[in-house]
Amino acid sequence: MQYNGLLLTLPREIRSFLAVFVMVLSVGYFTGLLFVGQTETTTPAGIEENYLGNEEDLDAEVMKFKKGEREMLTIIHTHILSMSFIFFLLGGIVLLTKLPKGFKFILILEPFFSILATFGGIYFVWKGVEWVKYLVLVSGILMTAIFITSVVIVLYQLLFKKGKTEASF
Repeated sequence: MQYNGLLLTLPREIRSFLAVFVMVLSVGYFTGLLFVGQTETTTPAGIEENYLGNEEDLDAEVMKFKKGEREMLTIIHTHILSMSFIFFLLGGIVLLTKLPKGFKFILILEPFFSILATFGGIYFVWKGVEWVKYLVLVSGILMTAIFITSVVIVLYQLLFKKGKTEASF
């Protein structure tokens, strides 16, 4: 089955539906990133402090306590499941774009490794393996870069490239 570039040949109403879905998905993803910024987990020290607490820092502006096991398992469980669905759906759309196979392969598979590295890494930071905070930071940045790249490619091909056939509403 030839699927490379299939996105460009879909009827206009399907392309519009997919474009709106990707835009709304992006709003949700970037809202999550705003939350990450609010929790100050955009640095290795912030990652460590968010999960291990800062009770010993008497000068801290916001007092944070080490998260409990139940809370950690909930965070990890919900994020791995939801991020997997986000990248499964986005990856399914990326599969239909017109791109070189190798590049497409990276865009659709790498996020799943980043999900495991990011949220598995958070668990290891919580368990006291502090060097993993750097892996968490790098994998989170890579996951976001892949998300942005995929969204830009998909929206560009949905909204600005013309395919061989185009149905009207």
